[in-house]
Amino acid sequence: MRRAIVTGAAAGLGADMAEALVAAGYHVGIMDLNQQQTEETAARIGGSTVPLVANVSDPDAVQAAFNQFGEAPDLLINNAGIVRFGPLHEQPIEDFRQVLEVNLLGATICSRIAVTGMIDRGSGHIINITSVNGIHPAPGVGLYAPTKAALSSLTQLMSIECGPLGIRVNAIAPGFIDAGMSKEIFKNPKVREKRSSGVPLRALGQACDVTNAVLFLDSQGAQYISGHELVIDGGVTNSVFAHLPRE
Repeated sequence: MRRAIVTGAAAGLGADMAEALVAAGYHVGIMDLNQQQTEETAARIGGSTVPLVANVSDPDAVQAAFNQFGEAPDLLINNAGIVRFGPLHEQPIEDFRQVLEVNLLGATICSRIAVTGMIDRGSGHIINITSVNGIHPAPGVGLYAPTKAALSSLTQLMSIECGPLGIRVNAIAPGFIDAGMSKEIFKNPKVREKRSSGVPLRALGQACDVTNAVLFLDSQGAQYISGHELVIDGGVTNSVFAHLPRE
């Protein structure tokens, strides 16, 4: 049985990933900050799950969670992330600090701890959840976009350093996904219509589009893929010229 830890897994896309992994036969550690929500999600998903309560930006808490999980995971998914909306020049410094600590520092801390155990086994896989915002930043998302771009760079760096140790490192960049943090946004019919019409496939993505990508990247069929960022966006990041009129 493969073992996986998913951060930010008490709700949203993280919970969807954890549930898909359990259904695929994995033993899954559901790591999140809120103890009650983490335990409730683990109980709801059932199967082979264990709740792991930790703030990903706290090295001691993360180490304790990994110790509780026991054997080093075969797969770590760095999914925990937050966003603070508003123009950069209006946001308080504390917002910048929180986003950096969760989105970038948290992924780095979890990865360092996971790699230590993976080295002993001689194999492992890390998937970082980035965003199309890290490729083409949208206005008003604060440091969310820069941290996701940095997480993409971290993916490349770690794939180079960890490859000789038998550890693969990849990333998944979701686009307009009707799940997770975007679920509330897409409840507005006007927003749904406008965003959907701007996607070449003329549809929003679903949670399964991301979870299927996770299962593929961790499959035997993807064992030679490392350092790659798989974009799940219906083609929207390549559609700039489609939105610029000729006349």
